[in-house]
Amino acid sequence: MTQTVAVVGGGPAGLMAAETLGKAGLAVTVYERMPSVGRKFLMAGRGGLNLTHSEDFEAFLRRYGPAAGRLRPLVEAFPPKALVAWAEALGQPTFVGSSGRVFPKALKASPLLRAWLRRLADLGVEVRTRHEWLGWDADGALAFRTPEGETRVRPDATVLAMGGASWPRLGSDGRWAERLGPAEPFRPANVGFDVAWSAMFRDRFEGQPLKNVALSLGEDASRGDAVVTRYGLEGGAVYALSATVRDAAPCTVRVDLRPDQTVGRLTDRLARPRKGESLANHLRKALNLSPVEVNLLREAAGKDLPVEPGPLARLIKSAPLEVAGVQGLERAISSAGGLRLDALDERLMLKDRPGVFVAGEMLDWEAPTGGYLLQACFASGVAAGEGVAAYLRA
Repeated sequence: MTQTVAVVGGGPAGLMAAETLGKAGLAVTVYERMPSVGRKFLMAGRGGLNLTHSEDFEAFLRRYGPAAGRLRPLVEAFPPKALVAWAEALGQPTFVGSSGRVFPKALKASPLLRAWLRRLADLGVEVRTRHEWLGWDADGALAFRTPEGETRVRPDATVLAMGGASWPRLGSDGRWAERLGPAEPFRPANVGFDVAWSAMFRDRFEGQPLKNVALSLGEDASRGDAVVTRYGLEGGAVYALSATVRDAAPCTVRVDLRPDQTVGRLTDRLARPRKGESLANHLRKALNLSPVEVNLLREAAGKDLPVEPGPLARLIKSAPLEVAGVQGLERAISSAGGLRLDALDERLMLKDRPGVFVAGEMLDWEAPTGGYLLQACFASGVAAGEGVAAYLRA
């Protein structure tokens, strides 16, 4: 008789576990709370679907911070090159962008997801949507709430892959933590900063980009683009520093508007005669500072800008922004916190619930954007699937 596996959660980790289990010849059913699977995966596709990153493997692993050691064997077993090969086998060729990030050439998630679901169907994987996991009943069966009422399932093994707590409207609300534990509290990750802009700056420059800037807080720094929002700042450079800011706020973040130029070089260019120009025009002509950059300097200075070349150059290189905090989980790309890694064995099985495995963002790890999030979700899905197969064989 074919052994059965329930996969609870239809995101990347759950679907990858289901594929791994289907290939092992097991009867797999995916249970998803929402009306369709892969909703956050499709949302990621709006930004081009950054699957993984091409950087050196050791540098790649360091992106996972304190969890790097625990995630190493998972990512070693399913590394970035394996993820690229997987996508290309589904008919989605990839390319490496100028930043080293890896994307499908289609720059969206829907073609990949459609091909993936066809593969899962060919493997006999069944998908049941609108099934909200309620935990286990008194007899140890999985309990689900459905539009038709509650139902019970008794699989031979289970993979839990219900995500973290970010973007809850897409399905992962973290409520599973009430039924499972021990879990670390969820905190927003890869999220925007809260800055109390003046009304003039907020109304005039909302949505304006800050291109190729460097942000720093203490010894931590990031570089890339940011966008002014009504509440503060968003963007890749912001997300890369958001964990540090989240844990330190309120704090002062330094903005370098010209990271490729030295203070001396900026001072020399600012020392050129102004010829009756306004300071804003002088900054535009001498350094190509945009209106949003000039006014951000005014926000940082809290008063009129210095007119002397030296102090002005130093402000451009290190404009202080007072950051009150970060946005909440409802606006975060991902979340920190979740099920403690020491609650699992090396196969990702719960130590206190034999036959129950966990994958993806349910686990307590975090990483910046850049392909690291999806890579770990896919890799942990493979690991959980292989762990279930080995458990059932034994």
